[in-house]
Amino acid sequence: MEVEVYNVTGAKTDRKVKLNDAVFGIEPNDHAIYLDVKQHMANRRQGTHATLEKSMLSGSTRKLHRQKGTGGSRKGSIKNPIFRGGARTFGPQPRDYNFKLNKKLKRLARISALSYKVKENGLTVVEDFTFDAPKTKQVVELLKNFQLEHLNTLLVTNGTDLNLVRSSRNLQQVRVVRATDLNTYEILHAARMLVMESSLPEIEKIIQN
Repeated sequence: MEVEVYNVTGAKTDRKVKLNDAVFGIEPNDHAIYLDVKQHMANRRQGTHATLEKSMLSGSTRKLHRQKGTGGSRKGSIKNPIFRGGARTFGPQPRDYNFKLNKKLKRLARISALSYKVKENGLTVVEDFTFDAPKTKQVVELLKNFQLEHLNTLLVTNGTDLNLVRSSRNLQQVRVVRATDLNTYEILHAARMLVMESSLPEIEKIIQN
C-alpha cells in the first residue's frame, strides 16, 4: 500500500512511499498482541511487595489465656492473623513476574500492532528532520502542525537524535524511539505515530529478525 509523505509543517508533499504489506498490512492477531503487552507490563513490575508473616513479627509468645474453660476460642499467640496488628495470611512476597515469549510470537504482535495503526489512520510518514539545538518549543510546534498537542504521540527515528530526544523529554505525551527499539505496547499506547521516512526500512526488518 502507498501512503502520503508529509513535511514538518504538516503539509502533504508530492511524494508517496510504499509500505510493506507483510509488516503494515496483515490481519492482526489479537491474542499475540495480548501476550506481548502482558509480558511487557509484567517485566516492568518491581516485584518488591512484601507482607509480614507470623515468624517475622515481634511480639510475645505467651499464650493469651488458658486452653479451656473461658467459653471463647483457643488463642495461641498475639501474632495470630485474626488479631489487629497480627501477621497476614498468604500475603504477597517478593517475586519475579518476568516470563518469556518466543521471537516469532513477539514479531507477530508488533506487526499486528503496526497493521492496526495503518488501518486506523494512526500512522503518518514524515520527511526526515533534525533540530540544531534542544528546544521544546520546536516539538510543540511540530505537534501543533499535525494537531497532536493533546494526544500521546510516538516519534520514530532511524537513529538516536539527541537534540530531538532532549527537546521532547519535558512533554509527557511525546515519546521518541528508534525504529529498532519499537515494541507492541508503545505502538498501541500512542494515539498517533509520526514515522520518519528513513526509519521505514528499519521497521520492515522486523520480519527478518
